Amino acid sequence: MLSVAKVQRRNSWRYYVRGVAFGDGRRPVGQALKDAQEMAGLSHGRWMGRGLAALGLTRGAEVSERQLELLFGEGRHPDADRIERGLLDDGADAATARRATVLGQPIEEIEARNQTPLLALDFTFRPQASLHVLWALGDDHTRRIIEQAHERAVATALRWVEDEVAETRWASGRGRAKTPALVVAAFRHFDNRDGFPLLHDHCLVLNRVQRPDDGGEPKWGALDTVRLYRHVVAAGTLYTLTMTTEVCEELGLATVPREVTPGLRPVMEIAGVDSKLIDWSSTRRQRIEDALEGLTYKFAQEHGRLPGEKARHGIGWQAAQDTRPEKKTPRPLKQLLAWWKASALWRFGQRMVDGLLERCRAAGAAIRARVVPHVDVVLAAVDVAAVVSTVRGRFSRRHVLAEARRHLLETLRGQAFPRGLDSTITDRALSGHGRQFTVPQPGRRTPAADQLFYTADFAEPAPWWIAGADGKPPRESSRYERARVASLAVRNAIRAARTPPAAGPDDAPATTANAAHTEALRDQASDTPHAVDHQGRDGALTAAQRAAAVHAHQQAAMPELYMEGRTTDPATWLRTPENLERLAALTRAANARRRAFEDREAPGAGAAGPVDQHRQEHEQQHRQQPGQGQGRGFQP
Repeated sequence: MLSVAKVQRRNSWRYYVRGVAFGDGRRPVGQALKDAQEMAGLSHGRWMGRGLAALGLTRGAEVSERQLELLFGEGRHPDADRIERGLLDDGADAATARRATVLGQPIEEIEARNQTPLLALDFTFRPQASLHVLWALGDDHTRRIIEQAHERAVATALRWVEDEVAETRWASGRGRAKTPALVVAAFRHFDNRDGFPLLHDHCLVLNRVQRPDDGGEPKWGALDTVRLYRHVVAAGTLYTLTMTTEVCEELGLATVPREVTPGLRPVMEIAGVDSKLIDWSSTRRQRIEDALEGLTYKFAQEHGRLPGEKARHGIGWQAAQDTRPEKKTPRPLKQLLAWWKASALWRFGQRMVDGLLERCRAAGAAIRARVVPHVDVVLAAVDVAAVVSTVRGRFSRRHVLAEARRHLLETLRGQAFPRGLDSTITDRALSGHGRQFTVPQPGRRTPAADQLFYTADFAEPAPWWIAGADGKPPRESSRYERARVASLAVRNAIRAARTPPAAGPDDAPATTANAAHTEALRDQASDTPHAVDHQGRDGALTAAQRAAAVHAHQQAAMPELYMEGRTTDPATWLRTPENLERLAALTRAANARRRAFEDREAPGAGAAGPVDQHRQEHEQQHRQQPGQGQGRGFQP
């Protein structure tokens, strides 16, 4: 997982120099950073990125407090003091000597235009909660593997950002250039503000990069931070996929989906880690849920309705901010490990804690025995394109790439895959199911490949409402849930077309259009290295498997039938699930009595008169099933 925050000129950079560099704690006033880190037993920051050579820095070297202040507080060279003294000794005036140490445009000029300079971006990488538990309660070997996988995944994500994303822009965007050389200061943290395990790295990406000027000389400029923000999700999915895959391969583990928020994408956790242990490490979640309940009630009172999907995101962010605890005093990792072990033993017992890795390996072996480590690229492209199209409507390559990486993690369950498979699925999804939406304008710069937007023609199911559980109010189906339904419809068609049913003697010949469509689907063969998806998704389904898949799709894609708590009309919902169940039971009983009364009518009755005929036609019209999305109440 990856989150991003801004490091700005005024007080933000001091927060990082005084707090983040000190294990997210409060450093004593007047104490040097290096001394405070050594007294608290904390690790030092380290330099990363390909742009270090231009500043005379070394990869993996220690980050000093003065370097942080110069780079992320003043936008100057990390060795500015020595450079400035040398120029002053050579006879340069103070203003000229200081200007020579500034990287790019001086901060004072930006502030003179009443703008707040953006000095850096804080990329925070952290794994899933189950990996935190394994890392905190596992032995030294397990902990070392997880930390190494975390470090390599962070380096992989940053390298991808350098190669594919990082650009600098000037002249109001008229000039652009690739800048595959970032300057990054990374700080490792081990716990959250409550003191529970939370392995994560703060990577401060400097908002200064070099490009060649008109004469070929290197010139410092600012990053295109808007472009960086747009690719954060794709970089985060690459980190999660890389780290999870390496840990699962090294330790023989596998992943399982865990629903954190109803209606949203599940989180792929390590199989075998009990949910109680995950809740133990995620101490803030219960406080956030309690605050969320009150904020939701307040929203409903003010607006007269339940919050929609966008409003729920905003309320969730507000609940997280309201429940954020104060900073704590950082402690060495050795003390934290002992405290975590004692806390887990006291709450769950020795059997659950000591046998954690063995249970995870046993669960992983069972999953790996059922899941074939191959991916059907055709079905993967359909699934990715349908999900992205339904969720976003219009999308670009970065959205499809992020979803392709999620698909690999959900499909392979932590098993390794060929390098570049995520890009292969992305290209297949865009070429086979995307329709370019961006039209290049004459006389304007041609947009790059990753700046093009696409759309697709997947049939999007109408929204339906889902009954709340544990006393919670009903909610509308999320875009992700509707996207899964849209994907299932097309994948079922491809599976069915690959193995055509045997023609019976009474079967009518297919039309030319249907035959051509079937042949087109059947010709979508998978690439050679990726034969099948996993067990249950093979290319040749039996008749029973096709019937089961079609039945499951029909139940999900036609919510107006009101099957198991779904309907398309919010007006038919009452306030509580109990009232909804009572209303459904009364409706079914009334319809049963009506059918019983109709069955008792004499079949040999004479022809109906004009009045009776008019009444029968009126009743027949009301018995017709409502159209898609109308939702005329509950059906029997």
